Amino acid sequence: MAFDYTPRRTKTGFWARVLRFLTRVVVWFLAISIGMTLVYRFVPVPITITMIADENGFTKDWTPLSRIDRNMVSAAIAAEDGKFCSHNGFDTEAIEKAVERNASGKRLRGGSTISQQTAKNVFLWQGTGWTRYARKGLEVWFTFLIETLWDKRRIMEVYLNVAETGIGTYGVEAGAQRYFGKSAASLSRNEAARMAAALPSPKKRGVINPRGFTRRYGNTIAARIGSVRRDGLDACIYE
Repeated sequence: MAFDYTPRRTKTGFWARVLRFLTRVVVWFLAISIGMTLVYRFVPVPITITMIADENGFTKDWTPLSRIDRNMVSAAIAAEDGKFCSHNGFDTEAIEKAVERNASGKRLRGGSTISQQTAKNVFLWQGTGWTRYARKGLEVWFTFLIETLWDKRRIMEVYLNVAETGIGTYGVEAGAQRYFGKSAASLSRNEAARMAAALPSPKKRGVINPRGFTRRYGNTIAARIGSVRRDGLDACIYE
């Protein structure tokens, strides 16, 4: 009687192959994500997924932070992230307040820090539905990376260069040229505040002749700029 000694594939073997595959995926993901973050620590971000996906095309003009008026930096902190210099990438208090406010049916407001927004804008996508939740998980990882491998000045520089500032417009230099016909290096306090007021929703909020909430919010941001400097909320950038 002949016996077949050919080894049979077992469930154990199958799951071992799955585990090896997943391990390789994780290793490659870690290597690529860390490598990209290190490169962007020194090299301008050339393009983002959001820019590529923009049906209006995109206009951008990378500008070093040294050529962006301090008013714009202070306005961004006043509008988006007052604890930018003191947190490690996440503002748990702001997140909790945003959840409570949104649950109560009031005007929707996010709790994302500038670091989180930078991570999303540079490495990820905007997304809706389930893709938005998938992105949020990756956003935590990339936020951790940039907070670890970049300094705060670099995070702000990248943020102000990749944030959407208008329809098909990315970065504050392109925004300043579009709205005011001038460089971001010479933005006034009110101009910077108006741009910052539109940052969360640049396709819907007007920078030129803003009305309603956007106008009031811009005025509030303009008033806060002095507090940002007086209280040293931008000290990590200009120390």
